[in-house]
Amino acid sequence: MREIDKNLNGANMQIGIVLSRFNNNIGDGLLSACTSELLKLGVASEAITIATVPGALETPLVLQHMALSEKYDALIALGAIIRGETYHFEVVANESARGISEVQLNTGIPVANAILTTEDDDQAIARMHVKGAEAAQVAIEMCNLVRTL
Repeated sequence: MREIDKNLNGANMQIGIVLSRFNNNIGDGLLSACTSELLKLGVASEAITIATVPGALETPLVLQHMALSEKYDALIALGAIIRGETYHFEVVANESARGISEVQLNTGIPVANAILTTEDDDQAIARMHVKGAEAAQVAIEMCNLVRTL
């Protein structure tokens, strides 16, 4: 039996990040944690490209353009969707997640989805640093796994 070990070595990887500006205080926390973790895992700062978009619904389109450019080994989606008083929360959360999944399945480029979907600001604040760092780890691990396969 062959088991493929987890590999978090990000050396020589090009990483693209798409950051939603909606709920920007949460996005900034996610981005800070994510980029810190990428650097810690060996990704060079000049190998990280950050594109910002107005909101989560715009994220998949930019991820798709990045994936199709063949410049990136892995991509990361960052942002926060916080429940409001209308059904719009569900639409944005579901459609952004669907679009992000489609990008990685259609292009073969791993995409770590760290767009938080929370009930309130406090939940988002409590999760932003952990989820930002985890997104970096997921992107690198999945890139290395796909390369090995």
